[in-house]
This record gives sequence, structure tokens and C-alpha cells, in this order.
Amino acid sequence: MQVNRVRALRGPNLWSRHTSIEAVVTCDELECCIANINGFEVRLRERFPEIGMLQLGGHTEAVTMAHVLELTALALQAQSGSLVTFSRTTATPESGVFQVVFEYSEEEVGRRALELAESLCQAAVADATFDLNAALTELKDLDEDVRLGPSTGSIVHAAIARGIPYRRLTEGSLVQLGWGSRQRRIQAAETDCSSAIAEAIAQDKHLTKKLLDAAGVAVPFGREVSTIEEAWAAMLEIAGPVVVKPKDGNQGKGVTVNIVTREQLNDAFVAASKISSEVLVERFITGSDFRLLVVGNQMVAAARRDPPIVLGDGVRTVRALVEQVNSDPRRGSGHATSLTKIRIDDIALGTLAEQNLNADSVPSKGQRVVMRSNANLSTGGSATDVTDDVHPELAATAVAAAQMIGLDICGVDVMCDSVLHPLEAQGGGIVEVNAAPGLRMHLQPSYGKSRKVGGAILSTMFAAGDDGRIPLVTVAGTNGKTTTVRLISHILTCQGLRVGMTNSDGVYIEGRRIDTGDCSGPKSARNVLMHPDVDAAVLETARGGVLREGLAFDRCNVAVVTNIGMGDHLGLSYITTVEDLAVVKRVVVQNVAPDGMAVLNAADPMTANMAAACPGAVTFFAQNGQLPVIATHRAHGHRVVYVEGGQIVAAQQNNEHRIDLAKIPVTRNGTIGFQVENAMAAIASAWALKVEWDVILQGVSTFVNDAQTAPGRFNFFEYRGASVIADYGHNPDAIVALVSAIENIPAKKRMVVISGAGDRRDIDISRQSEILGDAFDEVILYEDQCQRGRADGEVLALLRSGLANAKRTKKVDEIRGEFVAIDAALSRLEKGDLCLILIDQVDEALAYIAQQISQA
Repeated sequence: MQVNRVRALRGPNLWSRHTSIEAVVTCDELECCIANINGFEVRLRERFPEIGMLQLGGHTEAVTMAHVLELTALALQAQSGSLVTFSRTTATPESGVFQVVFEYSEEEVGRRALELAESLCQAAVADATFDLNAALTELKDLDEDVRLGPSTGSIVHAAIARGIPYRRLTEGSLVQLGWGSRQRRIQAAETDCSSAIAEAIAQDKHLTKKLLDAAGVAVPFGREVSTIEEAWAAMLEIAGPVVVKPKDGNQGKGVTVNIVTREQLNDAFVAASKISSEVLVERFITGSDFRLLVVGNQMVAAARRDPPIVLGDGVRTVRALVEQVNSDPRRGSGHATSLTKIRIDDIALGTLAEQNLNADSVPSKGQRVVMRSNANLSTGGSATDVTDDVHPELAATAVAAAQMIGLDICGVDVMCDSVLHPLEAQGGGIVEVNAAPGLRMHLQPSYGKSRKVGGAILSTMFAAGDDGRIPLVTVAGTNGKTTTVRLISHILTCQGLRVGMTNSDGVYIEGRRIDTGDCSGPKSARNVLMHPDVDAAVLETARGGVLREGLAFDRCNVAVVTNIGMGDHLGLSYITTVEDLAVVKRVVVQNVAPDGMAVLNAADPMTANMAAACPGAVTFFAQNGQLPVIATHRAHGHRVVYVEGGQIVAAQQNNEHRIDLAKIPVTRNGTIGFQVENAMAAIASAWALKVEWDVILQGVSTFVNDAQTAPGRFNFFEYRGASVIADYGHNPDAIVALVSAIENIPAKKRMVVISGAGDRRDIDISRQSEILGDAFDEVILYEDQCQRGRADGEVLALLRSGLANAKRTKKVDEIRGEFVAIDAALSRLEKGDLCLILIDQVDEALAYIAQQISQA
């Protein structure tokens, strides 16, 4: 078995809506049925008993090694704690080659699960050892390492529950919530409204105390010191137990409490100095350690934090007792679990020494052994939820403290006997104010209720009913995508929206191109959705990106499919038939929002059949309003768009809106059929987005189809009295549409300049020239700059073969070089002639044509 190609499908894809790993797997003859491998299944189950069923009941098909690999990769993830359920294996047209797909929750975990699954299968074949526990531990640790931490995760999960899309911007915890101009960003328990100044203040514990004291909030007396002598002097001034902490520390690092001797002070000062050059010495307030979480102007959660302890049993040492406590599955080494493992380090040993113990002491039965003086969860402490017990005045004090510092999300640390009473009534105080507070003590307290603090934070960022989304239109199909995208974008611009657009020649933000090349894939789409100046997105969605990575979004408002026709790019990535291609293009329709709209070409059967897969509504469009699909759809009260009496008609039941084709320049008074279809698709899309009809009319009537606005899309030039049309037509369907349009343009002589893309099938290349041979008097064949895997002259030979039985073409020339071919064509034109130039290098060729025409 060989795993030949591995892809991560990071969005809705050909197989499912789940993020998935897709692998191409080659099996030899024996591996195409594991029953042929003597004892394999028995050995596999010995090594991995949880593999589950390899075949559903009632099925008799042979189980392949590829199928075993799929189920093993999924089960390994599930057994390691990942919430995954979907997997599938499909045979390709190549004998012994399969596409294996399985869900992942974290991409790195999914990829590693595939590698481990392959090793497990190989071990079962060879009757070799496989350490299942080590594999599951590795996957679990990797998952803990790469997934979002509990604080960020809680906010993201709250967003998912509200339908707010999210995107992880880094490998860390920086996350975008929402799209475009409606996006917000978080990083752990910080938002894009968290003040950097406020965070700097909170980091400076001495300044924090001064501000809180000025606001009338109770804080412990103390001061900043820089030497041990100053620390001792401060302790004498306080005349009681003290706390020593670094001035700008966090997570309890370097904090020592309840210091009563000079020796303890010396050790505490050294510990704090390792964290910060400036140290605080404060009065130790007796009582319990409480954390109050303030979000906005409310206290939303509170927890009592207790230091890490072990209970003696009269038999085991402190070290053994710690190991027992750390075996709790809730305890991990980082912050991803609800509790952190207790560490036996210098601070713990010092705390034990204060109790006349060491790591090898055997505490008596029931003896409570404190492992650390502070109660932070990050050092092994535990938390008990007390939210419902907090006195209103204490809650108000916490809010006042957060607002005095200027934090929108704030962890307020309080020392007092009880949260049932105000601070002043019990001599308590606020000892610290924390920016980016950890949330796990509230999400997964050791005892008590879990609090939905992620949702509380999210509600301050997005108002009720706000899903953070911008209008999103995606356009798929064989031909017409780019022009349709541009026309929709122009209409939305007329609506006053700042539009982000992707297509096969670039990425555009408010009409300015920020990236060039074929940008019809998911990476470019994500860049548009990440841009803060985008109010609406119109995205060309090509076949390749869907196959390679899936969609860049979870759902769209409008999905347009222009056509499928005879298809394009067939024979690539196991898409060998038009039916296969339709399944790929259908992905955008399957991911329309429930309240969204699919806009489908009713005249194209493959496209029209996609209606059944749409979760939302459907608008059908076609030039012929009498098509049964159109008539039936309208009769059922649904939307249709068609042509009647020189007008585009948008109708639903008895309501109609009409736009004269003469007012839509791109259609040239309705003579260019494919542009009429593009205009109908754009109008239907704008209608679905509830754009006013006067704005739609303004948009279609002011859209200019020149080389600057729509490069390579039926760009029209005049040259010495002749008509020159430049287009990027590159498949038989496009050629048919172009010929149909050109036949409506009178000409004495018709000439065409054409090459062919080498990554098409032979039949597709020769079919293009076969169509042209019946419509043009002269044909100039040229060789593309890039042959895309073909040998020199191979494409030209295929094109010439298509002209073998041409009904009209009388003259055929072969030329090397696109610009040389353009020069040759222009030099032959006379007044009244027409020349169609099928360009390859779109921008360069258009610029060259414009230059030659300007010099005429």
C-alpha cells in the first residue's frame, strides 16, 4: 500500500461539510481484498481492538486495505479524544487506486493519524509490534498542543453556536470572528477593544494599586522594592505577614504569600526577582483567594481558588501522593485541561519545609499537605464556583476596579473571608487586576457550576442577532464566471457597498487589484473575507480550489452556477466525466444558507438538477421563458429570470420587473447570448440580496465590458475599419458561445487566432478548432507560452487535426509566439473584416493589442 498524495480539505468539500484529510492510496492486487492476506484482520484487531466493523452488515464487497486505512485513521483520532465521525473510501478510475477521506478536528492531528494508521496496517501485515498506547498518547498530546486553549476555545464555541464564522489567524490563539468589515478579533480572553494602555497598567501591579486606591477600592498596603534590604524594611513597616510578588508577573509566577520570617522573605525575594527586577512587598490579607471575572460592565463569574494539596494516608510519600493526584485525567501539563499537574520544584520544596516535610516524607493519615502557598490553577491549584454567592456590592467593586484600569475583560483577584459580604465589612481587598484572564476555572471548575463566560464575552462583541457575516456571493460553472462576478460586484458597488472580489485574473478590493493571477481559489477568497474594508464579497469559485482544499467559507448567501455544458478540465484529479464535474460544481449549491438562494441556469440540465441539493431557495434563469423548468418553477411561486420582448424579466408569481436589453451594454442589445445569460445571473443574484431595482438597473446599465473592467471577456476593438475581439475562451463551450455571438456581427471576412491549453484532453483541444473551422475563413494557430505538460508542436497538431474537415476555413497558418500571431492577424485585416483573438497571456496580450491599435 502506498499513500501517494495527502490534502487537507479545510472547508466544505466534495465529500462532506467536515474538515477532512484526503489521501490517494494505491493497493496491490492482494491488498484490494484483505481476505486474501492470511490472518491480517485477526492481527489488526490484536493491535487495535477498537477498530470497529470493517464492513457494514449485509454488504459483500471486498474490503480493501485503503478502507482499513480510512477506518484506522478515524478510530485512532476518536480513541485519542478527537470528536470525529465521518470517513469514506472511493475507488478511482485507475485500478487499485482509491481516495481515502476522513474527518479531522485539528489538521496536524489528522495528518499524523494517517501516518500512524499506515504504520499500524503495515505492522498487522508483517506481524510486527505496534505500540497503540504510545500512538494514542502522541495524538492526544499533539491535539492538546495545537488546539485552541480553553479561554479562546470557549469564545469560538460560543460563536459557532450563534452562527458566527471564525478563522484561526495564527498557530496560537489569534482568531478572527466574522467576515470583512463586520469582523472582530480575539486572542485568548482579549478582544480587539482591549486597551494596550490598560493592559500595561494591569501589568504594573504598583501602578494598579495606586489607581485602585484613588478610586476608593480596598487594596493591601505595600510598596515597590528593588533590594532585599528594601524588602525587609517594607516588611517591618507593614508589621505583619506579607506577600512578595514580581511587579509585572502573571499566572502566580514568583508569588509567595504569608511570609513571617526574614528567611522566608529572602527566599521569596529571590523567586520574585527571577520574574521581574522590580518586586512588590504587600500586607498579607487573610482569608481565601477569589477570582471575579468582569466582562464589560458586569461581573459574570466568580471562583474560590485553593492551593494544591495532597492528603496523607500514612503509607505513601508526598512524592507518591502527588503522582496519584496528577493521574487525574483532568490534570495536564499546560492550560488545555481543567486542572494542571502539581509540580515538585524549589517553591514546592520550600513550602513543604515550612510544614517540616520533604518530598520523601510520609504524612499521617488525613494530614493536609499544602504544596504551594498560592492558589493559581496554573501551578496545580483547584477552583470552586461561587458566582451565585457574590454580594452585589462586592461585584460592583470588582466592576469599578476593572473600569478604573480600563479593561473590557478583567480578572479581579480578591482576598477575603467570604464573597457573601462587601470587602469593607471583612477587611478584605483587591490584590491584583489581570488582563487576558484565564477562563478555565469558570468553564471547568473543580467543584460547582460551569459558567458560559465565552458567551458573555461574545455578547459584548456582537449584538443579539448579529452573526458577523457580510453578504457573500459565490459563482461557479464552466464559462461566464468572471464576467458574472464582475457584474454582480458592480451592482453591489452601486448599492454603496465596499466590495471584495476574486476571479481568474486577480483579487480586487473596492475596484483596486491587490493580487494578480488566477485567484479563483480558497486562499484568495479567505483574504477577501479577512479584509476589514469589505462590506460584501463576490467570489469566483473554480473546480480546482474545491478539489484541492474545499470552500473558504461555511455557507454563502447566493450560489450561482452559470453552466456545465460539455465541461472543462476533464481527466484531471479523477474528474473524468461531465457528471463528475457537476458534482464538484454542486458543492457551492449544497452550502447555500437556509435563507439563501441558488441561481441556476435552467437551460443546462446538469445545472438545473442541482436545485434538489440546495438548502435554501432557487432562482432559475434562461433566455427561453417557456422552458418547462422555468414554467413549472414559476407556477410553484418561485423566482425565475428570462428574456421576453427584448427585455430581461425577473418574475415571481404575478410580480414582474423588466429591464430592456438595450440598457445593458454588455449584451450589445441582446445579440451576445452568453452575456445575456451572465446579466440574468447577476440580476438574479442582486435580487436575492434584496438590492433595490433602481440600483440593479443602474448597475447593469453602467457596467462597461472593456479590457480594463473585464479583461479577456469579449473585449471589442476597432482597427482600420475592422472589428477585433479579444477573449479568453478556452474550451468547446466557450467557443460555441463566441461563434454564436460573432455570427450576429456582419463581416466581409472572418479570421481567428487560437492556441490551446495543454492540460485539456486531446478531444477538447481538437474540438475547439473543429467548431471554429465551420465559422471562420482564416485560422492562425499559435503555440502557447506554456504547453502545460505537452511536447512542442503537440497542441498545434491537435488543433490542425480539428480543422481537417472544416466547412468554411480555407487558409490555416501556424505561428510560434502569441504576439507574432497577433501581428500577423492585424496585418491581414481590411475594412469590414472581423478577427477573433483567443488570448493566452490575458493582461500582456490585451496591452499589446491596445498598443498596436493605438499606433495604427
